[in-house]
Amino acid sequence: MINGCAELIDKSYLERAERLGVALLCDGVKKSGLEISNCGCMDAGIMPVDRGMTMVGTALTVETSEGDNFPIHLASYSTSSEGYVMVIDGKGYLGKAYCGDLIMAACQAVGFQGMVVDGYTRDRDGNIELGFPVYSRGFMPNGPIKKEEGNVNTEIICGGIKVCPGDLVAGDSDGVCVIPREHIELVLSMAEEKLAYESKRRRTIEAYGEAKKNGTELPQLAPQWVLDMMKDRMG
Repeated sequence: MINGCAELIDKSYLERAERLGVALLCDGVKKSGLEISNCGCMDAGIMPVDRGMTMVGTALTVETSEGDNFPIHLASYSTSSEGYVMVIDGKGYLGKAYCGDLIMAACQAVGFQGMVVDGYTRDRDGNIELGFPVYSRGFMPNGPIKKEEGNVNTEIICGGIKVCPGDLVAGDSDGVCVIPREHIELVLSMAEEKLAYESKRRRTIEAYGEAKKNGTELPQLAPQWVLDMMKDRMG
């Protein structure tokens, strides 16, 4: 089944997500109280091909299995691509790589922002030279098959997380997270509050270090929530 792409996420949301990163987005889900599995964070086996790769975009989903990359080719050449992240539910298949640097280069050329594969990829060095963000479970030289059309732009599970076409997908050196489209504004707002808290904490830590070096009065270093929990436990 090949469905059309969901509408692209508003650019202002994407820019806000870029400034935050994956860890803060997951914190935003937690802070929001939304019941999203693992705060939207894919499992730790889904990691970037190279440290420093980052991506943010709108989900375009692919479902396939057993190392069959024909659905990936269909999604690459028969759908909209500019601004999307291709998220591939490969069922964690271990025996074959789903794609290499040729299809990655093609996806980059047509405008994809990145690719997530619940399975293996290959041509790691070529992928790194491209500078195209790819996240996978690792590397397998054995190449894919081309057989079934699979599904394009349907609800999938990738890295243990439900992904629907049109969801927000973000990746960096920590891994990948997915924010359901209907909750993007709330999660971004909560993540920005956490960013403000962390910025304040960094300033406090820096001030403590300076005071210690200069032999002046030390500011309180422990966060207030730690002090409150210590007080509760100590009676």
